[in-house]
Amino acid sequence: MIQLKSREDAVWLGSRSLCGIIGFTGNGDALGIVLRGLKRLEYRGYDSAGVALLAGERIWVAKRAGSVDELIRTVGELNAPRTGVGIGHTRWATHGGVSDRNAHPHLSCHGEVAVVHNGIIENYEALRSELESRGHTFTSDTDTEVIAHLLEEELSKHGSDPKEALTRVVTTLKGSFAFIAIGSALGSRILAARHGPPLVVGYRRDACIPSSDVLSFLELTDDAIFLENESCVVIGPGNVEAWLVSGERLELKPVKVAIEVADIEKRGYVHHTLKEIHDQRATLLRSLTAELGPIDEIAKAIRSAKKVFLVAAGTSYHACLIAKYVFAEIAGIDTTPVLASEYSLHSRWVDNSSVVLAVSQSGETADVLDAVRDAKSRGASIIGIVNMPGSSLERFSDLHLNVSAGPEIGVAATKSFTSQVATLLRVALRLSGSPIPFDPQRVAEAVEEVLELEQSIAEIARELRDFKDLYVIGRGIHYPLALEGALKVKELAYVHAEGLAAGELKHGTLALIEKGTPVVVLNPHDETYHDTLSNCMEVKARGARVIGISDEHHRSYDYFIRLPRMGSKYATVLLEALPLQLLAYYLALERGAEIDRPKNLAKSVTVK
Repeated sequence: MIQLKSREDAVWLGSRSLCGIIGFTGNGDALGIVLRGLKRLEYRGYDSAGVALLAGERIWVAKRAGSVDELIRTVGELNAPRTGVGIGHTRWATHGGVSDRNAHPHLSCHGEVAVVHNGIIENYEALRSELESRGHTFTSDTDTEVIAHLLEEELSKHGSDPKEALTRVVTTLKGSFAFIAIGSALGSRILAARHGPPLVVGYRRDACIPSSDVLSFLELTDDAIFLENESCVVIGPGNVEAWLVSGERLELKPVKVAIEVADIEKRGYVHHTLKEIHDQRATLLRSLTAELGPIDEIAKAIRSAKKVFLVAAGTSYHACLIAKYVFAEIAGIDTTPVLASEYSLHSRWVDNSSVVLAVSQSGETADVLDAVRDAKSRGASIIGIVNMPGSSLERFSDLHLNVSAGPEIGVAATKSFTSQVATLLRVALRLSGSPIPFDPQRVAEAVEEVLELEQSIAEIARELRDFKDLYVIGRGIHYPLALEGALKVKELAYVHAEGLAAGELKHGTLALIEKGTPVVVLNPHDETYHDTLSNCMEVKARGARVIGISDEHHRSYDYFIRLPRMGSKYATVLLEALPLQLLAYYLALERGAEIDRPKNLAKSVTVK
């Protein structure tokens, strides 16, 4: 696990785009390396892609709207130069529509500089007007292109000192950015800067690979240099020189990234998402048994806090809703789950007696980071629960735990969710001084038992493929799982799905239940069982097609997905998500959806 601390400002404070950037300088085939890196970055979400290569004093560019595979085919039709310097980009449109000309990289007027950028330049209109008044001609509608023109100007003035040129450009920009640039006057050097979005450099003695994500270069090196916020960088083969905009030189050293290349491969599965559902045999056991570092310090901080907030977004928020039940029942501690995008309503109660547990798979979610920044400014202690090592949230937290799920490539969170729940459960148990109330090895075996039901779940999905609406109900600790199950169906299968507390059926939803309406009932045999069964009978009486997920069969279920009997509802909760994930996956497969990269979605939501 990487344990890094950055400056207090090392979290980005504004909006960001969802792009992926990568570069290469050194001994190797830049084009091949950049294209492979772009494939690794696809999971972030994108609508266009491109590459730029430095060939002597000429910059060669290929870019197009569409997939990386389409870009690769386009490159294959062209006579690309072989060189050791190049950059690439997967774009998610913010400024300017999805088109070939708006795809990155962007060139300066005379083709002397090429740049790729992740973020939003807020003052680009004013900068563009100034540049046009000085004779610059723009060829795109993007905010990014101003960076290329500004760099060309400054390099013409300070060509012998690229550090000065880069610093001058960075101080001109407002907004958020991580960019990398190559230039005909720079030779093998790449210029880079970070103000907000993450930027990391894969390091080798003979090469460097700047990128937005360590997953893009793991095949080449597991040594990484995480760049400080507000930093400018000149990157050469095996050399990284960094400084703050203020002029202070930064001493950055490579650290080992504890991620195996095999963890980001499909390993024979059709989709990353299916592989990651199956990974839970190992990831849940790891999350339940791995060393949790500062967990005693975390428990002490929570125990002494007057208020405890659980801040997250999307699937991670559902893990926080489960944690509310777990913390209350096991440790007797009241917590407040907060949707990060709605944090401002709660911020007035955050102070130096508060603890904020920020939960994020990527550690880069914009709303979560904004909430953490505000809480930090109010004196709150920040505890990060993250999956990706070296992330902004991990580095900004006072204390952090890694949930040990490993890299998750599919956009829809699966194994990271159950690992988050397992980790939060362990925190609650440490607070109470209690051991885990079940055998972790038995959980791993039970995961296998649930996965053995895969084909029968696929058959249920085939029966439900043409329905336009689906409902998931649960009570108590199972209610957040109903929300998560509905989210998975929406994300993967593009079916309208609603998760709700079973006791709320009479408050509107029953009016929507008609003959054949699919209703998934989460009903393991615990204190909620009989009440939920009554709700199940209500929807059944109105013609619903009921899919029961339980460790006990009932005649009201039209389809039954049997969960193993675990003897602990907390162990059952860890298993409950799996059939929901499989149902969503096979619904998506039946409906022909693009499973690993659902339309309009991205893995790390870094735009507010």
